[in-house]
Amino acid sequence: MREGYEGTGPGAITPDGCAVELYSRLPVRDEPDIITAAVPAGAHILELGCGVGRMTHPLLERGFTVTAVDESAEMLDRVRGARTVCGPIEDLELDETFDVVMLASFLVHAGDEEVRRGMLRTCVRHVAEGGCVLFQREGEEYHTDLPRERVDPSGFTTRILSAEPLGDGVDSVRAEYVFPDAIWTQTFRSRPLTKEQFEQALAEAGLRVDRYLTEDGIWVRAVRR
Repeated sequence: MREGYEGTGPGAITPDGCAVELYSRLPVRDEPDIITAAVPAGAHILELGCGVGRMTHPLLERGFTVTAVDESAEMLDRVRGARTVCGPIEDLELDETFDVVMLASFLVHAGDEEVRRGMLRTCVRHVAEGGCVLFQREGEEYHTDLPRERVDPSGFTTRILSAEPLGDGVDSVRAEYVFPDAIWTQTFRSRPLTKEQFEQALAEAGLRVDRYLTEDGIWVRAVRR
């Protein structure tokens, strides 16, 4: 396990506390539509932190080619139809570039700044000239409007229970996922970033925001500076 990360519940737990079986159950929402509208048709996408392929599979169905990266072999075992690469995002060095690099799942908010910098270097290293990088950011009040819960139409409940400050701008976030037949929890470290802090982090890596793709600012398209 990564320091400060923990997960409980049935099945395999990844180094960052994610439960493989839980992520296999989570529904796809509007993310594939947002991505499709922001990138060229048929683009080759490098998906960093793909998990079980919750977004990978809809993107493949839309005609994209996807190289899916995750540090969990158990997660990658659930991915179908994409080339897969197992290893930490921050250490990835493929001898190729991609039309689109995607860092979703709030990974840009990694509690360890060196891990975040490493992830951003990976994005820059692998995006083709004229390509773009897509980010998924945390929403406003993600760490302050707590506890909160969302009941999914499919019948499970997601709760963000707490965000306890650890110092140096990092919080320990605890989440709970309640299904009729099982409960999973995850504890992870996250660093809240204002819009200005997010854009500064990108600038330090050699990227700039091209445009915010959603009104809430959660999905962002960036390009090389």
